[in-house]
Amino acid sequence: MPETASTKTRGAAAPPPADGPDRSGLRVGLFVAGLVFALVGGFGLGKLTSDGSSTPADGAQAAGGMTMDPANHTHAPGTAPHDHSATGGMTATAGAELGGLSLSASGYTLVPAGTDFAAGKAAPFRFTVQGPDRQPVKQFAVVHEKQMHLVVARRDLSGYQHLHPTMASDGTWSIPLTLGAPGLWRAFADFTVVDATGAQIAATLGTDLVVAGDYAPVALPAAAREATAGEFTVTFEGTPTVGATQPLQFRVFRNGTPVAELEPYLGSYGHLVVLRQGDLGYLHVHPDEQRVPGTVKFWMAAPSPGAYRAFFDFQVAGKVHTAQFTVRVS
Repeated sequence: MPETASTKTRGAAAPPPADGPDRSGLRVGLFVAGLVFALVGGFGLGKLTSDGSSTPADGAQAAGGMTMDPANHTHAPGTAPHDHSATGGMTATAGAELGGLSLSASGYTLVPAGTDFAAGKAAPFRFTVQGPDRQPVKQFAVVHEKQMHLVVARRDLSGYQHLHPTMASDGTWSIPLTLGAPGLWRAFADFTVVDATGAQIAATLGTDLVVAGDYAPVALPAAAREATAGEFTVTFEGTPTVGATQPLQFRVFRNGTPVAELEPYLGSYGHLVVLRQGDLGYLHVHPDEQRVPGTVKFWMAAPSPGAYRAFFDFQVAGKVHTAQFTVRVS
Protein backbone atom coordinates (compact mmCIF):
# COMPACT_ATOMS: atom_id res chain seq x y z
CA MET A 1 0.00 0.00 0.00
CA PRO A 2 1.48 3.31 -0.99
CA GLU A 3 2.57 5.67 1.81
CA THR A 4 0.51 8.80 2.23
CA ALA A 5 2.00 12.27 2.60
CA SER A 6 1.21 12.26 6.32
CA THR A 7 2.98 8.94 6.78
CA LYS A 8 6.03 10.30 5.05
CA THR A 9 6.01 13.39 7.29
CA ARG A 10 6.00 11.31 10.47
CA GLY A 11 8.56 8.80 9.27
CA ALA A 12 11.23 11.07 7.78
CA ALA A 13 12.11 14.71 7.62
CA ALA A 14 11.24 16.49 4.42
CA PRO A 15 14.30 17.34 2.35
CA PRO A 16 15.39 20.98 2.39
CA PRO A 17 14.73 23.09 -0.67
CA ALA A 18 17.37 22.69 -3.28
CA ASP A 19 18.28 26.38 -3.20
CA GLY A 20 17.76 27.08 0.59
CA PRO A 21 19.74 26.45 3.79
CA ASP A 22 19.28 23.50 6.09
CA ARG A 23 17.13 25.25 8.76
CA SER A 24 17.60 22.54 11.40
CA GLY A 25 21.37 22.88 11.09
CA LEU A 26 21.00 26.64 11.36
CA ARG A 27 18.98 26.28 14.55
CA VAL A 28 21.63 24.00 16.06
CA GLY A 29 24.37 26.46 15.11
CA LEU A 30 22.51 29.37 16.68
CA PHE A 31 21.90 27.37 19.87
CA VAL A 32 25.61 26.47 20.19
CA ALA A 33 26.65 30.07 19.52
CA GLY A 34 24.20 31.33 22.16
CA LEU A 35 25.49 28.78 24.66
CA VAL A 36 29.08 29.88 24.08
CA PHE A 37 28.09 33.55 24.44
CA ALA A 38 26.28 32.83 27.73
CA LEU A 39 29.25 30.94 29.13
CA VAL A 40 31.69 33.68 28.16
CA GLY A 41 29.37 36.40 29.45
CA GLY A 42 28.82 34.51 32.71
CA PHE A 43 32.56 34.13 33.19
CA GLY A 44 33.08 37.86 32.58
CA LEU A 45 30.26 38.79 34.97
CA GLY A 46 31.62 36.46 37.64
CA LYS A 47 35.05 37.98 37.23
CA LEU A 48 33.62 41.50 37.46
CA THR A 49 31.68 40.58 40.59
CA SER A 50 34.69 38.98 42.25
CA ASP A 51 36.75 42.08 41.49
CA GLY A 52 34.12 44.31 43.07
CA SER A 53 33.57 42.39 46.32
CA SER A 54 36.02 40.65 48.54
CA THR A 55 35.66 37.24 50.12
CA PRO A 56 36.15 36.86 53.86
CA ALA A 57 39.73 36.91 54.99
CA ASP A 58 41.38 33.79 56.32
CA GLY A 59 39.65 32.78 59.51
CA ALA A 60 36.49 34.79 58.78
CA GLN A 61 33.39 32.65 59.26
CA ALA A 62 29.69 33.36 59.05
CA ALA A 63 28.93 32.37 62.63
CA GLY A 64 28.22 34.20 65.86
CA GLY A 65 31.38 35.23 67.67
CA MET A 66 33.56 34.63 64.64
CA THR A 67 35.57 37.36 62.97
CA MET A 68 33.85 38.67 59.88
CA ASP A 69 35.29 40.75 57.09
CA PRO A 70 33.86 44.22 57.85
CA ALA A 71 33.82 45.02 54.14
CA ASN A 72 31.25 42.29 53.48
CA HIS A 73 28.45 43.03 55.88
CA THR A 74 25.19 44.44 54.56
CA HIS A 75 23.68 47.57 56.05
CA ALA A 76 19.96 47.47 56.49
CA PRO A 77 17.77 50.51 55.83
CA GLY A 78 17.87 52.99 58.66
CA THR A 79 21.42 52.14 59.67
CA ALA A 80 24.62 54.11 59.31
CA PRO A 81 26.20 52.67 56.17
CA HIS A 82 29.92 52.20 55.55
CA ASP A 83 31.04 52.17 51.93
CA HIS A 84 34.17 50.04 51.81
CA SER A 85 36.30 50.94 48.82
CA ALA A 86 38.58 48.50 47.06
CA THR A 87 41.23 51.14 46.32
CA GLY A 88 44.15 49.83 48.27
CA GLY A 89 42.51 49.77 51.68
CA MET A 90 39.23 50.05 53.48
CA THR A 91 37.66 53.46 53.09
CA ALA A 92 34.63 53.80 55.32
CA THR A 93 32.05 56.34 54.30
CA ALA A 94 28.96 57.35 56.24
CA GLY A 95 26.19 59.81 55.78
CA ALA A 96 23.53 58.43 53.44
CA GLU A 97 21.29 57.45 56.35
CA LEU A 98 21.33 57.94 60.10
CA GLY A 99 20.96 55.09 62.57
CA GLY A 100 19.90 54.87 66.18
CA LEU A 101 16.63 56.75 65.79
CA SER A 102 14.45 53.74 66.56
CA LEU A 103 14.24 50.72 68.83
CA SER A 104 13.52 48.55 65.80
CA ALA A 105 14.77 48.26 62.22
CA SER A 106 14.77 45.54 59.55
CA GLY A 107 13.02 43.08 61.86
CA TYR A 108 15.44 43.50 64.78
CA THR A 109 14.43 45.14 68.06
CA LEU A 110 16.45 46.44 70.99
CA VAL A 111 14.88 45.29 74.26
CA PRO A 112 16.44 46.87 77.39
CA ALA A 113 15.85 45.19 80.75
CA GLY A 114 15.66 48.61 82.42
CA THR A 115 16.26 52.24 81.53
CA ASP A 116 16.32 54.05 84.91
CA PHE A 117 19.65 55.05 86.47
CA ALA A 118 20.84 57.11 89.42
CA ALA A 119 23.25 59.93 88.68
CA GLY A 120 26.89 58.99 89.25
CA LYS A 121 26.17 55.44 90.41
CA ALA A 122 27.29 52.40 88.43
CA ALA A 123 24.52 49.98 87.57
CA PRO A 124 24.30 47.14 85.06
CA PHE A 125 22.74 47.97 81.72
CA ARG A 126 21.24 44.80 80.22
CA PHE A 127 19.50 44.31 76.92
CA THR A 128 18.78 41.81 74.16
CA VAL A 129 18.39 42.13 70.42
CA GLN A 130 15.29 40.28 69.29
CA GLY A 131 15.04 38.91 65.77
CA PRO A 132 12.06 38.58 63.45
CA ASP A 133 11.05 35.47 65.43
CA ARG A 134 10.93 37.58 68.64
CA GLN A 135 13.70 35.52 70.18
CA PRO A 136 17.04 36.92 71.41
CA VAL A 137 19.65 36.92 68.67
CA LYS A 138 22.81 34.99 69.57
CA GLN A 139 24.71 35.07 66.30
CA PHE A 140 26.73 38.28 65.89
CA ALA A 141 29.71 39.03 63.70
CA VAL A 142 32.93 40.45 65.13
CA VAL A 143 33.34 43.81 63.40
CA HIS A 144 36.31 45.93 64.40
CA GLU A 145 37.27 43.41 67.07
CA LYS A 146 33.92 43.48 68.91
CA GLN A 147 30.51 41.90 68.51
CA MET A 148 28.74 44.90 70.03
CA HIS A 149 29.62 48.60 70.10
CA LEU A 150 27.56 50.53 72.66
CA VAL A 151 27.70 54.33 72.45
CA VAL A 152 26.04 56.42 75.16
CA ALA A 153 25.56 60.21 75.22
CA ARG A 154 23.29 62.64 77.01
CA ARG A 155 20.59 64.33 74.92
CA ASP A 156 22.50 67.62 75.08
CA LEU A 157 25.42 65.82 73.36
CA SER A 158 27.58 65.67 76.49
CA GLY A 159 28.82 62.66 78.47
CA TYR A 160 29.97 60.55 75.51
CA GLN A 161 31.02 56.92 76.20
CA HIS A 162 32.08 54.17 73.77
CA LEU A 163 31.64 50.80 75.50
CA HIS A 164 31.71 47.09 74.65
CA PRO A 165 29.28 44.89 76.61
CA THR A 166 29.54 41.12 76.83
CA MET A 167 26.89 38.61 75.85
CA ALA A 168 25.66 35.72 78.02
CA SER A 169 24.69 32.37 76.55
CA ASP A 170 21.01 33.35 76.48
CA GLY A 171 21.71 36.37 74.27
CA THR A 172 21.60 38.99 77.04
CA TRP A 173 24.17 41.77 76.74
CA SER A 174 25.37 43.56 79.88
CA ILE A 175 27.87 46.15 81.05
CA PRO A 176 28.30 48.34 84.15
CA LEU A 177 27.17 51.84 83.22
CA THR A 178 27.64 55.13 85.05
CA LEU A 179 25.67 58.15 83.89
CA GLY A 180 27.14 61.21 85.53
CA ALA A 181 24.30 63.76 85.43
CA PRO A 182 20.50 63.85 85.52
CA GLY A 183 18.61 64.01 82.27
CA LEU A 184 17.75 61.93 79.25
CA TRP A 185 20.56 59.87 77.74
CA ARG A 186 20.64 57.91 74.51
CA ALA A 187 22.16 54.43 74.16
CA PHE A 188 23.09 53.21 70.67
CA ALA A 189 23.60 49.48 70.06
CA ASP A 190 25.79 49.17 66.94
CA PHE A 191 26.10 45.55 65.76
CA THR A 192 26.06 43.13 62.83
CA VAL A 193 23.80 40.08 62.95
CA VAL A 194 24.64 36.84 61.14
CA ASP A 195 21.34 35.38 59.96
CA ALA A 196 20.46 31.75 59.26
CA THR A 197 21.81 31.98 55.70
CA GLY A 198 25.15 33.39 56.86
CA ALA A 199 24.39 36.89 55.55
CA GLN A 200 25.53 39.84 57.65
CA ILE A 201 22.98 42.53 58.49
CA ALA A 202 24.29 45.64 60.23
CA ALA A 203 21.99 47.78 62.36
CA THR A 204 22.16 50.58 64.89
CA LEU A 205 19.24 50.66 67.32
CA GLY A 206 18.67 53.24 70.05
CA THR A 207 16.86 53.64 73.36
CA ASP A 208 16.53 56.46 75.87
CA LEU A 209 17.91 56.10 79.40
CA VAL A 210 16.55 58.20 82.27
CA VAL A 211 18.52 59.72 85.14
CA ALA A 212 16.20 61.38 87.67
CA GLY A 213 17.08 64.78 89.12
CA ASP A 214 17.35 68.42 88.19
CA TYR A 215 18.26 68.61 84.54
CA ALA A 216 20.62 71.42 83.59
CA PRO A 217 21.38 71.05 79.88
CA VAL A 218 24.87 71.92 78.68
CA ALA A 219 24.97 74.35 75.77
CA LEU A 220 26.55 72.98 72.60
CA PRO A 221 30.10 74.36 72.35
CA ALA A 222 30.90 76.66 69.47
CA ALA A 223 32.12 75.10 66.25
CA ALA A 224 35.91 74.78 66.23
CA ARG A 225 38.61 72.89 64.35
CA GLU A 226 40.79 72.29 67.41
CA ALA A 227 40.06 70.33 70.59
CA THR A 228 41.99 69.14 73.63
CA ALA A 229 42.04 65.50 74.73
CA GLY A 230 44.20 65.15 77.83
CA GLU A 231 47.76 66.05 76.92
CA PHE A 232 46.94 66.08 73.22
CA THR A 233 45.68 68.73 70.85
CA VAL A 234 43.67 67.48 67.89
CA THR A 235 42.77 69.41 64.76
CA PHE A 236 40.71 68.48 61.74
CA GLU A 237 40.57 69.63 58.14
CA GLY A 238 37.70 69.30 55.71
CA THR A 239 34.08 70.42 55.55
CA PRO A 240 31.17 67.96 55.67
CA THR A 241 28.75 68.54 52.82
CA VAL A 242 25.17 67.40 52.37
CA GLY A 243 24.91 64.75 49.67
CA ALA A 244 28.60 64.72 48.77
CA THR A 245 31.30 62.58 50.36
CA GLN A 246 34.19 64.69 51.62
CA PRO A 247 37.44 63.85 53.46
CA LEU A 248 37.88 64.78 57.12
CA GLN A 249 41.50 64.53 58.24
CA PHE A 250 42.43 64.60 61.93
CA ARG A 251 45.91 65.41 63.24
CA VAL A 252 47.16 64.69 66.76
CA PHE A 253 49.79 66.87 68.46
CA ARG A 254 51.63 66.76 71.78
CA ASN A 255 53.26 70.03 72.86
CA GLY A 256 52.95 71.30 69.32
CA THR A 257 54.69 68.27 67.81
CA PRO A 258 52.80 65.81 65.59
CA VAL A 259 52.28 62.45 67.29
CA ALA A 260 53.47 59.72 64.94
CA GLU A 261 52.94 56.79 67.31
CA LEU A 262 49.16 56.45 67.01
CA GLU A 263 48.19 52.85 67.74
CA PRO A 264 45.42 50.73 66.25
CA TYR A 265 42.27 50.84 68.34
CA LEU A 266 39.56 48.29 67.58
CA GLY A 267 41.35 47.39 64.38
CA SER A 268 41.76 50.95 63.09
CA TYR A 269 43.86 54.00 63.85
CA GLY A 270 40.78 55.91 64.91
CA HIS A 271 37.00 55.91 65.09
CA LEU A 272 34.59 58.75 64.49
CA VAL A 273 31.10 58.87 66.00
CA VAL A 274 28.92 61.76 64.86
CA LEU A 275 25.59 62.67 66.51
CA ARG A 276 23.13 65.17 65.07
CA GLN A 277 21.73 67.79 67.42
CA GLY A 278 17.98 67.56 67.89
CA ASP A 279 17.26 63.90 67.24
CA LEU A 280 20.70 62.36 67.97
CA GLY A 281 20.86 60.66 64.59
CA TYR A 282 23.94 58.42 64.68
CA LEU A 283 26.89 57.89 62.34
CA HIS A 284 29.87 55.64 63.09
CA VAL A 285 32.66 56.13 60.56
CA HIS A 286 35.84 54.08 60.19
CA PRO A 287 39.00 55.55 58.70
CA ASP A 288 40.82 55.20 55.44
CA GLU A 289 43.68 52.74 55.97
CA GLN A 290 45.91 54.77 53.66
CA ARG A 291 47.26 57.37 56.04
CA VAL A 292 50.16 59.68 56.85
CA PRO A 293 51.71 58.99 60.29
CA GLY A 294 50.06 61.17 62.92
CA THR A 295 46.90 61.66 60.85
CA VAL A 296 43.62 59.79 60.44
CA LYS A 297 41.34 60.40 57.45
CA PHE A 298 37.63 59.69 57.25
CA TRP A 299 35.18 60.04 54.36
CA MET A 300 31.75 61.35 55.24
CA ALA A 301 28.65 62.85 53.67
CA ALA A 302 26.47 64.94 55.96
CA PRO A 303 22.88 63.66 55.96
CA SER A 304 21.36 67.14 56.42
CA PRO A 305 22.17 70.72 57.37
CA GLY A 306 22.43 71.38 61.08
CA ALA A 307 24.72 71.09 64.10
CA TYR A 308 26.61 67.90 64.91
CA ARG A 309 28.90 66.72 67.67
CA ALA A 310 31.84 64.63 66.45
CA PHE A 311 33.74 62.30 68.79
CA PHE A 312 37.15 61.16 67.53
CA ASP A 313 38.64 58.18 69.41
CA PHE A 314 42.37 57.45 69.10
CA GLN A 315 44.94 55.48 71.08
CA VAL A 316 48.46 56.32 72.24
CA ALA A 317 50.58 54.16 74.58
CA GLY A 318 47.69 51.79 75.24
CA LYS A 319 45.25 54.52 76.35
CA VAL A 320 42.22 55.68 74.40
CA HIS A 321 41.53 59.40 74.16
CA THR A 322 38.50 61.22 72.74
CA ALA A 323 38.61 64.62 71.04
CA GLN A 324 35.19 66.30 70.73
CA PHE A 325 34.18 68.83 68.08
CA THR A 326 31.08 70.80 67.20
CA VAL A 327 30.54 70.83 63.45
CA ARG A 328 27.95 72.95 61.66
CA VAL A 329 26.78 71.97 58.21
CA SER A 330 25.08 74.56 56.04
